[in-house]
Amino acid sequence: MDARILVVEDVAEMAELVQMYLAREGMTVDVAASGEAAIERARSQAYDLVVLDLNLPGMDGFEVLQALRHRSSVPVIVVSARDADEDIIHGLGAGADEFVTKPFSPRVLVARVRAVLRRDRLKGRDGRERYTFGPYEIDVDACTLSRNGERLALSSREFEVLAHLVRHAGLPHTPKDLYEAVWGREYGDLASVGVYVQRLRRKLGDDAAAPLWIQTVHGAGYRFNDAELSRVVQGGV
Repeated sequence: MDARILVVEDVAEMAELVQMYLAREGMTVDVAASGEAAIERARSQAYDLVVLDLNLPGMDGFEVLQALRHRSSVPVIVVSARDADEDIIHGLGAGADEFVTKPFSPRVLVARVRAVLRRDRLKGRDGRERYTFGPYEIDVDACTLSRNGERLALSSREFEVLAHLVRHAGLPHTPKDLYEAVWGREYGDLASVGVYVQRLRRKLGDDAAAPLWIQTVHGAGYRFNDAELSRVVQGGV
């Protein structure tokens, strides 16, 4: 994939590993070891995406993210060992497009980079990524889900699971697939995926015995029903 990526990471071994995996995908990768260096690079070079670590010397990642957002809408994937909901909400609220927690699989990070680049290039002319299904609308950029115009309360993780399923509607995802894509890890408590799916079904009013939206594909995991799913472009479907 043809893209220029800025990796902001102060641990040289980690930066080199990420750079190597992205370069294998045909991407041009620059590395900045501090927030200050990242801002300088962003001023002199246009990037298609930034991979940003939060724990940096000097300026921390949140400050770098705010500085980037003051001058650019470049997609940003935040990478951090912090996995508390508050940090994730703060990062997404400050303008991050994705949040990947450490430790992570390099191939999962590469998949996230490719997905964010594709989304950015396929955005509607109004610059928003929104979908409707039945009485619901999900606004991926604003991290909101509404039913008949009324906002529904979702945790950040619930929203990430739903957004991933919607973006890949019609395709089955095993719990392991979802765990890697949303949690950013290869190994962990896969049972938690089912817990989040059940929470989402309740909030979507899905019948547990015969769910309409998040369906169970026996032996293959979960799929989002794409029969009534539409992409919103410039305020119209």
